[in-house]
Amino acid sequence: MILSASSSKSKMMNVTKRIITSSMRKQQMREVEGIARMITTTTAATTNNTGSLMPINNKKNKQSKQEKCSNFSSSAFASIPIPESVRDAVKSTVLDEATRNDSKFWGVKKVNGSSNNTRKQQQQHSHPSVNDPISPLRLQLLHDPLDEWYLDETPTSVSSSSSFSSFIIPEGVQPLSDAVDPFLLSKKDMETLSEGIRTDLIGTDHPVLTRAAAYFFDSNREGGKKIRPMMVLLLSRAMAISASASSSSSLQQEQQHDEEEGLFTPPMPWQRPDLPAAQRRLAEISEMLHTASLFHDDVIDGSDTRRGEPSANAQFGNKTAILAGDYILARACIYLARLRNVETVETISTVIEHLVRGEVMQMRGSAAGDLNNTDDGVTPKNPLSYDHMIYYLRKNFYKTGSLMANSCKSAAVLGDYDDEIVHAAYRYGKHLGVAFQLIDDALDYEGSAMSLGKPGLADLNAGLSTAPILFALQEKEELSSSDAQGKREMEEIISMMKRKYRNNGDIERAVEFVNASDGIRKTKDLALVHVEVAVEAIMEHLEPSVYRDALVHLAYKVVDRSR
Repeated sequence: MILSASSSKSKMMNVTKRIITSSMRKQQMREVEGIARMITTTTAATTNNTGSLMPINNKKNKQSKQEKCSNFSSSAFASIPIPESVRDAVKSTVLDEATRNDSKFWGVKKVNGSSNNTRKQQQQHSHPSVNDPISPLRLQLLHDPLDEWYLDETPTSVSSSSSFSSFIIPEGVQPLSDAVDPFLLSKKDMETLSEGIRTDLIGTDHPVLTRAAAYFFDSNREGGKKIRPMMVLLLSRAMAISASASSSSSLQQEQQHDEEEGLFTPPMPWQRPDLPAAQRRLAEISEMLHTASLFHDDVIDGSDTRRGEPSANAQFGNKTAILAGDYILARACIYLARLRNVETVETISTVIEHLVRGEVMQMRGSAAGDLNNTDDGVTPKNPLSYDHMIYYLRKNFYKTGSLMANSCKSAAVLGDYDDEIVHAAYRYGKHLGVAFQLIDDALDYEGSAMSLGKPGLADLNAGLSTAPILFALQEKEELSSSDAQGKREMEEIISMMKRKYRNNGDIERAVEFVNASDGIRKTKDLALVHVEVAVEAIMEHLEPSVYRDALVHLAYKVVDRSR
């Protein structure tokens, strides 16, 4: 058949369009495949089958992979005009994977069952492999299932749940006085701790880095409570008294303790001879890790103030603040290794992992704001309900509780105490850490910048939904099935949470919902329940002493504070 010129031209144009369209589709497919390969390669390079950070070295596929990805080098990838939706999807996917309980990002293996063959390996080999934990008997503490949140419990140590003015102290504990005040007992050690860190542990030849790293340890700027090192020092002394309780001279030893020696007395014959120095160094390391995390947190959150003073990033800039935090972390790791106790090194290293996990979980929660039903085991299945609160509490443990729990545990490990004491020390630190963060989140609604040392409502301004607003939402959720207004208000809170309180009036409206609910009271009640669990742990396993009683009073002071 003979085609006219116009028909031929039209047909050629159509053919050309199809070729161009096909070519564009192929290019788009190549781009997507390239992105997928990059993600796969990155994930595989990040975690091998042991969960360790190792590069891929597959010589057989090296050339073919290079050929296939030749157009997707880092520089070329950066130049590809990838739609923002694709970037968001990739970021969301990575964050989803990182926040899964069983994510390979963190090298977590199941214990007491399916995939952990540690004990079998140790039975088969006289020398443990490099992948075996240092202390198999305490492996469960390193991989705490975090399933004890006591959400259905009510506090028993206050006569009225609406008042925290007085507590019912456990029987056998001395009433609060100068003799058992944790801050007075540890005052001398706390006064010298920051100075020792500043002058002995973080010195550097670089003047700017030195000033930045020592910023929060400056005596003129010390506004921190130093709860972590205080816990380590008081607990170390309480365990020492408890260990020597069978000796007839134990009470006399406690009474004749020289104030100038601080909180430590000579170790028992079966303990390392430098135990007091090792436990003090552990207290310093604990404070250094906490301070390093503050540098990084302030950069991530864009904070301008910390402890009533300009934050390090506001004072020195983000880059210097990050480097200062990294430097403090590195110095802490050096002194951790010098403790020469491999289980302590493993335990505190787990804290560093947890700090990162907690920050990733917080990014996932605030970045996605996703309250839809999912089946990934981590993301909330319902608007609030049980799963969303569990996610929030797990994040709090990783960011705050883990350092307290594992610092207390390490103090017991250094003292070579039995497993019951190690578990008790861990539980005290863990539940006190959970309570500490819950009170912080309640004070964020109640306090002012002057009382808190940082701007109030900082969490809402950062798009974070903490316990008070979650409890407020829970109340609306319970009303939603029978009350139309309750349902509308529930949906309003969910909408604000999804958009991270970005619209005008969202923060004010969220505060209204919290103030109209029992959210703050329930948050404080939950904190007090965890304090009671912490106190029970040491009351059950430590013998009476002023230091044990000081730990009890320290726990109650955590929930009865204004900053």
